[in-house]
Amino acid sequence: MSVEKVETLVIGAGQAGLAVSEHLGQRGLPHLVVERRRIAERWRSERWDSLVANGPAWHDRFPTRQFDCDPDAFATRDDIVRYMEDFAKQNASPIRCGVEVTALTRKDDGSGFRAETSDGVIEARNVVAATGPFQKPLLPALVPESAGIMQIHSANYRNPAQLPDGAVLVIGAGSSGAQIADELHRAGRRVYLSVGPHDRPPRAYRGKDFVWWLGALGKWDAKTVTPGTEHVTIAVSGAYGGHTVDFRRLGQRGITLVGRTETYADGKQHFADDLARNVETGTRNYLSVLDEADAYIAKNGLDFPEEPDARRTEQDPESVTHPIRSLDLKQAGITSIIWATGYALDFGWIKFDAFDEKGRPEHERGVSKVPGLYFLGLPWLSRRASPFIWGVWHDADYLAGHIAQRG
Repeated sequence: MSVEKVETLVIGAGQAGLAVSEHLGQRGLPHLVVERRRIAERWRSERWDSLVANGPAWHDRFPTRQFDCDPDAFATRDDIVRYMEDFAKQNASPIRCGVEVTALTRKDDGSGFRAETSDGVIEARNVVAATGPFQKPLLPALVPESAGIMQIHSANYRNPAQLPDGAVLVIGAGSSGAQIADELHRAGRRVYLSVGPHDRPPRAYRGKDFVWWLGALGKWDAKTVTPGTEHVTIAVSGAYGGHTVDFRRLGQRGITLVGRTETYADGKQHFADDLARNVETGTRNYLSVLDEADAYIAKNGLDFPEEPDARRTEQDPESVTHPIRSLDLKQAGITSIIWATGYALDFGWIKFDAFDEKGRPEHERGVSKVPGLYFLGLPWLSRRASPFIWGVWHDADYLAGHIAQRG
């Protein structure tokens, strides 16, 4: 069997793979990008129909290409797929779709790597694992199949019509859980939303979008996650023109809020006694961003409009003041559960030691401990912005420079 040889093999043609391909190309470095299905596949097949970006189009993009839409709008899923396809064409990225890497090993002579793929063997001196942060949906085995309830991860949710008639339990208070619960409620469904610890930034404040504020306040450049907040999600939404996620408001509108999901037994789902605390902690986070923004405006003498209504707090809904600790799913009419519980990394196809004791890639700014192996697009690869379109661009530039220095 013939073996194809390339200098640098990039695995994945999502935003990370496209970004590093652009930077490798700018440096004249030969490379090949392989993608298991299509460009931006996760945006195509693992996102719900009405999904939009959580940042405006002027921000959620690569610096060398704008979206073909209103810069202040929130790009749709289809807009993002077209953007990625057009970006790849603009840069003439050498992409081969429909090629899945099933195993990556080190060559015996130490000169690089051997990739077993669905299209044959590829040998490369350098490999960039650009498979992103959304690799393996986490769907806890909590409610048994015998309960007779449809259970799907948010990666497999598409629209309300996909679900059987009846009430829905959405588990997860990040952006996905909050937006899906809101969509289902607007579609006339009875919705229960399990709310765990979360951050809740303002959609916009004093004339600037929250993405602008996170940049101005240096939060995108944070190098490490704040201790104790490793499992805290961020709730923000670009849906319906963009709005601040407020769980009290969702509760006032009719969504039943419950605490963090715990155990299941005898047809009953049990929740932690932490709902009020989680909601209030999210509000404190929201107000802290406003405080920092006000201080920034004062320090820099900026003439930004006042926004006193931004500090108005909704009253606690009934579900917060009298929280449900146990819910009989059948009696509540719940016929489906959506697990908006995030993702785990899945590098099982890398067949050599490049990981720490918890199975996470060992790297410094994406440069692996294994010479010639790189990781790109992961959360906190170099800073908070790393897994986002505008953040991965800078990490890709750094890694392309490192590859160039290897000679």
